[in-house]
Amino acid sequence: MTKPTFSIPYYTEINDFLDTIPLPGRTSNPLFYSRKLQKSDSKTEIYRPPFRRAFYFFALFLNSGKIEVKYDDKTVNNPEAYLVCHSPDLVYSFSKADALEGYIFYFKPECFSFFKPNFHQEFPFFNRLYTNLFTLNQAAYHQLTPNFEEVFIAYERSSEGAHIEARLKLLALLYRVKEFVNEQYDAARFASPDQGLLNKYLHLVNSHYIEKRTVKEYADLLSVTPNHLSHTIKAVSGKNALSYISERLVREAKSLLLYTDFNITEIAYRLGFSDPANFGKFFKKESGVTPSAFSKNA
Repeated sequence: MTKPTFSIPYYTEINDFLDTIPLPGRTSNPLFYSRKLQKSDSKTEIYRPPFRRAFYFFALFLNSGKIEVKYDDKTVNNPEAYLVCHSPDLVYSFSKADALEGYIFYFKPECFSFFKPNFHQEFPFFNRLYTNLFTLNQAAYHQLTPNFEEVFIAYERSSEGAHIEARLKLLALLYRVKEFVNEQYDAARFASPDQGLLNKYLHLVNSHYIEKRTVKEYADLLSVTPNHLSHTIKAVSGKNALSYISERLVREAKSLLLYTDFNITEIAYRLGFSDPANFGKFFKKESGVTPSAFSKNA
């Protein structure tokens, strides 16, 4: 039997990605898209299996209901608000509940062709290796809202053309967020080197878990030896480094079983397993039940 080939979807154009989401609105500008998200935009939860994009995702969300946000090895229940900064080419998956409000921006690097400094050095909250998510309280959300609203209004005001005003306001917004992140998260700078290594490892696992399954691959990304990485992760967290990779895979597998119509064979190959049997053994070892039993019980 020939093994089916499933590749992670890769969206180079913003509108091509928007076509996969059951929300109205497309952009006339291939470099930039802005949307103000309302609770009424969707009455059902949206789940997107892992994918990649060739453009940035920048969003501010306010939670007005009950939601669960999962990232790295963390689960945040009912956050008041949060900020998401996602660079191009990273693996990403998400679910959206109708409880969310806020602002969404998609933009390509060419959006700031007039901006000469290195973008990722200038705005380190956009990381080439992992997604950054900052949880906020409502006061912080409302502190940032006027800046996001300015960009959205400028975008809507010039619905055709290059959106020069909106792009300039977006650049100003990025500088505002840089200042805000430095103010609000300055304490993270004083974390121990070992804790910092754990945090970087968790971020990387969340972005590369489908393709990178060994501690050595992550050690190479972090420029440390596998032994040093394994020892540090164990010392700081009390957990085996490899277990974080397995847990992330299981979490995505459960989401695919719950929220998509993919059969077990499709899920196995989409998650990078050599065959469904290996996936079934892995899933049962990690969760205590077979994939089919989990799906049936759920």
